[in-house]
Amino acid sequence: MDGTQMKTRSHNSLTPWLAIIAIAVLLVPPAFADKKKKKAAEGPAPKVEKIDHSQIDTSKLVWPLPPDVPRIKWVHEYYGEEKPKVAEGKQAPKKKQSWMDRVAGVPTTDSGAIKKEWTHIFVKPYGMGMDSKGRLYVADSYVSAVFVFDSESGKTSLLKNGVDAKFGTMIGMTVDEADRIFIVDSVWHRVAVLGKDWKLETYFGDKELDHPGGIAIDETNRLLYVVDTGKDRVAVFDADDFRFLRTIGSSAKKQGDDDPGTLSKPSNVAVDKDGLIYVSDTMNNRIQVFDADGNFISMFGKHGDAPGTFARPKGLTFDSDGHLWVTDAYQNNVQIYDKEGHLRAFFGMPGELPGQFSVPSGILIDKNNRVYVAEQFKARVQVFQYVTDAEATALKEQQEKKAPAVKSQTAPSAAFAVADKKS
Repeated sequence: MDGTQMKTRSHNSLTPWLAIIAIAVLLVPPAFADKKKKKAAEGPAPKVEKIDHSQIDTSKLVWPLPPDVPRIKWVHEYYGEEKPKVAEGKQAPKKKQSWMDRVAGVPTTDSGAIKKEWTHIFVKPYGMGMDSKGRLYVADSYVSAVFVFDSESGKTSLLKNGVDAKFGTMIGMTVDEADRIFIVDSVWHRVAVLGKDWKLETYFGDKELDHPGGIAIDETNRLLYVVDTGKDRVAVFDADDFRFLRTIGSSAKKQGDDDPGTLSKPSNVAVDKDGLIYVSDTMNNRIQVFDADGNFISMFGKHGDAPGTFARPKGLTFDSDGHLWVTDAYQNNVQIYDKEGHLRAFFGMPGELPGQFSVPSGILIDKNNRVYVAEQFKARVQVFQYVTDAEATALKEQQEKKAPAVKSQTAPSAAFAVADKKS
């Protein structure tokens, strides 16, 4: 056999393998390819370190400052799993590192083994939910996992991609009264539903959703609202069988149009006790209100760089007094409004210390008026305690009995300063 024959046979023997490789590339799901591009564009997971609070008396982090009655108190912060406690003289159990561990920023030794004090940490937490047992669920869009914090046991669990369900990029999430978990996935443009036993029940919305974000449930009317940032609208589904029902809002007919009912990159949604739907119209820097049938009711907010205006409103939630809480991702604060759209309070500023924010996005208030704020850049969830109107009145009466009223000398930028001025 001459050299030419050998070369030809070698080429022919490779042809089937090249064909197989080509077919495999063509069969890669577009969403998976998009996710790989997204991860590459984002680069490696940022290094997140806890701040040393030893020099900070966090018990005094309240808004407004004394002698005013505090309405918001700093409580705690989450960064992910706590380091495992190891008895003196013993070593933490060794664990082989998985691909998820690498994405979640779990430290390893030179050999690739996970270090003794391994943990999964937040990278980009966003959507949150709370079940009937008081467990906090936090969806991390970068890690593609849901962190579950059990305050009673002190344990942290994870709902993992490829194990509990198939996740791409998780944004919004919520938990209903039956403890079903709804996780919005912008890469696979759908919503995953897990039962109270954390078993996958179904996916829905992939035919109607383009780039979904926030989600909220109306328990009374059994409706699910999913913000579709890609289509500038809110999709409405039946909360029991997940049938697509209708849409709320629409894109502007022409560039720059900001007529009522038109949305520009909406991000989140919340439902009040009356069934009204509040949508963060993010790129229009306003909040719009609709009824359950999708009719426009009202709107408030305008672009600005001070409380009372918006510069990228995102997360929305309600407290037990009916106030609407809004995270502003650019101003790095939380603003609190009444139903008429009047600013009642605000707190926060740019920074990494407790009570400061670095791109706050998701927000949740539980039945005990604990406020949870997820930060994208600092990769943490801060916890605050909201003091209700009734509790504040009782505290004020106690103060007046103990000492004569003292005129406040605190700055007017303190929380509920606007409310104080109105009263």
